[in-house]
Amino acid sequence: MTYDEALVYLKGRERFGIKFGLANIDRLAEALGRPECRYASLLVAGTNGKGSTVALSESILRASGLRTGRYTSPHLRFVEERIHIEGRPIRREELADAVSRVAETAERLFEGEPDRSAPTYFEAMTAAAFLAFAERGVEVAVLEVGMGGRFDATNIAPADVSVIAPIGFDHERFLGGTLAAIAAEKAAIIKEGRPVVVGRLEPEALEVVRREAEAKKAPLIAALEGVEIRSEETGEGQRVWLETPSRDYGVLELPLAGAHQLDNLALAVRAVECYSRSLTIECVARGVAATEWPGRLQRIEGKPALLLDAAHNVMATEALVRYLESHPHPRRVLLFGVMKDKRVWEMLEQLLPLVRYFIATRPEMSRARDPEKLARFAKERGVPAEAVRSPEAALARARKVAGPEGEVLVAGSIFLLGEVLPAL
Repeated sequence: MTYDEALVYLKGRERFGIKFGLANIDRLAEALGRPECRYASLLVAGTNGKGSTVALSESILRASGLRTGRYTSPHLRFVEERIHIEGRPIRREELADAVSRVAETAERLFEGEPDRSAPTYFEAMTAAAFLAFAERGVEVAVLEVGMGGRFDATNIAPADVSVIAPIGFDHERFLGGTLAAIAAEKAAIIKEGRPVVVGRLEPEALEVVRREAEAKKAPLIAALEGVEIRSEETGEGQRVWLETPSRDYGVLELPLAGAHQLDNLALAVRAVECYSRSLTIECVARGVAATEWPGRLQRIEGKPALLLDAAHNVMATEALVRYLESHPHPRRVLLFGVMKDKRVWEMLEQLLPLVRYFIATRPEMSRARDPEKLARFAKERGVPAEAVRSPEAALARARKVAGPEGEVLVAGSIFLLGEVLPAL
C-alpha cells in the first residue's frame, strides 16, 4: 500500500462514523500482537489542554533521553502529523506500511461481518500508531484520547500514568449533558493501581474522578497542589518560574502563549514526574523549550499580523477571550468557521465584542456550519460581517479588511486552521 492508497483507505473508514466501544480496537490489537503493550505509555484525556499537555510531556521525556512516541488528533494539514516518533512526524512510507498491515488484518478479522464491526477511521489510525511505535522501538508513548475516554480506542493502552486535563462541555451527544457525566467518561481511563494526575477541575468533576481513583486504588495527584508558578511574556512565548513539591525548576522558556498554558505545563511536568523518578531540571528545561504545538495562539507577523487559535468549543473560547482582553487590538478581524455540534452562539457571544469585523467561512467538512447564519448572527449584534464560503478567499478578504496595521484572528475549528495554513 502506498501513502496515497493509505489515505484512500482511511478516507473510506469515515463512512463508519464514530463508534463507542473497545471491541473493534481490542480485536485488532490482539491480532496485531498487542503492540500497545510493548512500551510504556501516558494517556491524556480532558476537554481542553490535552493536546498541549501531550506535546509538553513528550518533549520533556524525549529531552530525558528516551525514545518517544506521540499520538494526537485531529491533524492540522497532513495525517502523518498525528503520529510522531522521536519528535518528528512518521515518515509517509512508514505510515503506509502500518495502515496497510492494519487494513489487511481488519479485512481478515471482520470478513463476512456487518459494517458495524468494521474499524472506523480513528480505530484504524490508533491501531496504526500502536503498531508504528512498537516497530520503531519506542520506549514511552504519550497518547491523546480522541473523545471521552471510557470507549475511546486509546483506552486499551495499559497506561503507566493517566492524565486528566480540564473538563468542560463538548460532545454532549456522546458524553452526556452534565459535567459529572462527562467527567465519568474521562475518568474511565484510570488504570488499576496506577497514578492519575489531574489538572484544574470543577468540584463536580473532581469528585467523580476522585471516586473512580479510589475504586481502582489509583493514587490521585492534583497537578496544581503545592505548585508555585508565574510567568512573563517574551517575544517567543513566556518565561516561566516553576516549583513543584518535588523540586524547583527555576526559569523555563515556554514557547506557548496564554495563561492557560501554565496549567498545562504544570500538568505535564507532574505527569512526567510520576513516570520518571530520575527527571532532571536540565531535561525539563530543554524539553519545555523545544515543545512545538502549532495553531494554539500562534502569532505570524506580517501586514497584517495573524493570530491562529484552535478554539473549537466554549471552554477553549473562554481561554482565548482572556488572552484577547489582555492584548486588545483596534483593527482585529475575526475569521471564523465551526462545526455544527459546537455551542457556536455562546462562542460568538464571547468573541464578537472583541473584534471590529467578522468574516464567516466554512471548512471543507460535512459537519461545518453554514457561514451565512454565522454572519447574520454577528450583524444582529452590531458587528459588521460577511460570509465567504472558501477559507482561502475568506483569508484574503480578512487581510484586506484588517489592512497593514490590523490583525486577523483565525478561530473556531482546527480544520479551518488546517485549510488556512497552506494559503500562508
